Amino acid sequence: MEILDGKKVSNDIKEEIAAEVAKMKERGEKVPHLAAVLVGNDGASLTYVGSKVRSCKRVGFESTLVQMPNTTSELELLKKIEELNNDDDIDGFIVQLPLPKQIDTQKVIMAVHPDKDVDGFHPTNFGKMALDMSTFIPATPFGILELIERYGVETQGKHTVVIGRSHIVGRPMSILMGRKGFPGNSTVTLTHSRTKNITQIISQADIVISALGKPKFLKAEMVKDDAVVIDVGITRVPDDSKEKGYYITGDVDFENVKKKASYITPVPGGVGPMTIAMLLKNTLLARERHRSRG
Repeated sequence: MEILDGKKVSNDIKEEIAAEVAKMKERGEKVPHLAAVLVGNDGASLTYVGSKVRSCKRVGFESTLVQMPNTTSELELLKKIEELNNDDDIDGFIVQLPLPKQIDTQKVIMAVHPDKDVDGFHPTNFGKMALDMSTFIPATPFGILELIERYGVETQGKHTVVIGRSHIVGRPMSILMGRKGFPGNSTVTLTHSRTKNITQIISQADIVISALGKPKFLKAEMVKDDAVVIDVGITRVPDDSKEKGYYITGDVDFENVKKKASYITPVPGGVGPMTIAMLLKNTLLARERHRSRG
């Protein structure tokens, strides 16, 4: 069994990006600039955005944090997005999800210009991804691909089972694992809450990618020997014995499943750190595209 160490790989990627940014500075070029819009004060969102800002600093990017109150209207947020779309200094930006209930998330995703959509959520970018065209791949699926590639996990001809059909992870992951090339060329089954015989389907998988958000859903008896197990789930479970009052766990019963798996991602320290690293990579790509267009 080998751990797919997202923390290590994400640090490697950040070092590679930092070296690229240093070269840009030497050439007198503008460095990448990532903006993040945060509406409200959701604890997890504050943590994620703070981590993104620190990561920008580490690799030499410029970063802007736009904080808006929880009472922000949909119109106010859309105006701010339009400002960012038209700001030539900003190469890419993200709007941190979830948004307050008075705001239509789909409208917000549609409002971000595809050329600055470093989250890879806009339908234009999703469509290009589905057609194997050059585009921004959503950061979490992009991170999973990078982990698979850097550890040399064989995917060709394998049966991949994706658990969860969200637009952010499950659905794009099912498309990417079935595409031509590496990582890819696998036969994909996309499962979800309405799938019948889900345990039986998972038991046939060479690669399991779980993005369900149910703590310890995936048990050892559900996976076959030497399966590759990638855990995207991250849930705060209340626990008064912990200093923070909770602990973080994934979709996978890690301690038991790792005894059967050939490769497995831990939570935390697996897919999570990769998401931020690939967001930075998408921002670097955005800067290069903007430069090539003059």
